[in-house]
Amino acid sequence: MKTLKKITLALCIAASMGAVSTSVMAEGDSGRITYAPADAIDMVANKTGVALNAIEQGEDAAKVDGLIADILAASKEINASDKVFAKRDKVHSKLKAARKDLKEGNRQGAEQNLRNAQKDFLALKEIL
Repeated sequence: MKTLKKITLALCIAASMGAVSTSVMAEGDSGRITYAPADAIDMVANKTGVALNAIEQGEDAAKVDGLIADILAASKEINASDKVFAKRDKVHSKLKAARKDLKEGNRQGAEQNLRNAQKDFLALKEIL
């Protein structure tokens, strides 16, 4: 009987913890769109393509810089695992290098960094 009471008590505690757990209650904020990791990667790769097109067409550096800032913000939606997070941070350094190149007037360096970043973003899908 003592064993049955202990088992029942343990089950009740586990059920109550599961009922009020924050991970159980977790949901997206109202008005916030959440993306699947693969969809977020595609979205960010497309935005990187838009920035590449802008730099190839000779858009001014401020506009391209704004597009790269948008890519950095959108890439925060990519959250699947620690491996993906670490690789994403490495790609962020390439995007930041592209912004630095733009500010220094090195458009070819910025274009190359954007190409590398786009390739690396698409490579994140293999880790998923």
